[in-house]
Amino acid sequence: MAAHIRPVPLEKAYRLLNHGPTVLVSARHGGAEDVMAAAWACALDYDPPKLTVVLDSATRTRDLAQDAGVFVIQVPTAAQAVLTHAVGTRSLHDHPHKLRDAGVELFEMPEHDLPFVAGCSAWLACRLMPEPSIQNRYDLFVGEVVAAWADDRVFRDGRWMFESADPSLRSLHYVAGGHFYTIGEAIDVASE
Repeated sequence: MAAHIRPVPLEKAYRLLNHGPTVLVSARHGGAEDVMAAAWACALDYDPPKLTVVLDSATRTRDLAQDAGVFVIQVPTAAQAVLTHAVGTRSLHDHPHKLRDAGVELFEMPEHDLPFVAGCSAWLACRLMPEPSIQNRYDLFVGEVVAAWADDRVFRDGRWMFESADPSLRSLHYVAGGHFYTIGEAIDVASE
């Protein structure tokens, strides 16, 4: 684990997703592991923290997450745009070396038997909350966040600091056809 990765209190975990980034979803089961990109992920609840993510029925990641009962949501950076597009457009079913070819480097977090993608700005370890009717009908999965971490170069004190961080650490926001935007400058209207 890199020195700049810090735990995020679970009551602040929703903040890792509430700005609407494209995410990477990773899972492992039975000796197989996969990573896919997902544009539709959302914070759902605070206590306990929960999130939703759409996992298409054709993806291997969905199968692994369902079989394992756990998965990881991570926020890729602008520096990972090519990697994110590659894992989002190639299936492990058709490309057995998908992760290697995309340049995905996986690492472990203590006490979590999950594949975490290196180079991201945030990671949320999730326990699958089975909801078969919505999973089958809408491909929508609910996860309870059991642990969270963030890169303190861009997220600290419970807040994203994109405006003062290296632009390569900004989050990606997918539009379509291989076209991403990165998050922009802050506009602060809060009175504290």
